Amino acid sequence: MDNSSSVTEFLLLGFSSLGELQLVLFAVFLCLYLIILSGNMTIISVIFLDRSLHTPMYFFLGILSTSEIFYTIVILPKMLINLLSVLRTISFLSCATQMFFFLGFAVTNCLLLGVMGYDRYAAICQPLHYPILMSWRVCGLLAATCIVSGFLISLVGTSLVFILPFCGSNKVNHYFCDISPVIRLACADTYINELVIFICGVLVLVVSLISICISYGFIVRTILRIPSAEGKRKAFSTCASHLIVVIVHYGCASFVYIWQRQAGDGDLYYYHPTVEPHGIQPPEQRCAASHSESDWKDWVFS
Repeated sequence: MDNSSSVTEFLLLGFSSLGELQLVLFAVFLCLYLIILSGNMTIISVIFLDRSLHTPMYFFLGILSTSEIFYTIVILPKMLINLLSVLRTISFLSCATQMFFFLGFAVTNCLLLGVMGYDRYAAICQPLHYPILMSWRVCGLLAATCIVSGFLISLVGTSLVFILPFCGSNKVNHYFCDISPVIRLACADTYINELVIFICGVLVLVVSLISICISYGFIVRTILRIPSAEGKRKAFSTCASHLIVVIVHYGCASFVYIWQRQAGDGDLYYYHPTVEPHGIQPPEQRCAASHSESDWKDWVFS
């Protein structure tokens, strides 16, 4: 990314005016960071070691947990260092790199949540066709598409920010290089750049959310047709963890960015690290639909 600007580094102002409270925040965020890493690594290890969990649902869960680990690694270590530092600078290239990977993993997570919704739809609504709809080849293609698409969109967004000239203030009102606080430092008209970034962001969110909503619309319709209460409970149990993650993911993101805009250029920005709340369900808690469980449940999850 060539840039002829005079700015060679940025100063991250997030949390800088909190004084001794920064030590408390360091301890809190360090604990959260360790919880995130240990929680997601545990999920990945359990899925890898337990052959009964070698199914499409847990395949995507493992990728999502891996993405979540890297997502936090991109942001939290630098933030922890800054909480103990007087000089909170980040080089121009490092800032662009951090933004690229942060956006890449964030978009990948959104797309993966949409794919996981489709997986639940296929398992519950199309159980007899599930081995074809979600074969390992299809799963691999879907996962690769999410990752490649996520980082292509991130490349577009990051490029639109850092092709702008930065010749004025280098003070970023945030604790990491997010799009909004960085692009406002550009000394050029940013309207077109921000518009394209906004459209890309909306498309990612809308495509993922619409996919999830459509999938669960069909899932709910199918579950309501199940005659037994036990069958309905088992069907819903396979979707509960995914729904929790969707609510946490989109709920936190919406709260953070709405609150951040209302707060304006405030010094304190809220961070939303989350441990993926996916329960590793026992093998017997598997989906059921209007078909007899004994006819197809082993076929779907084999």
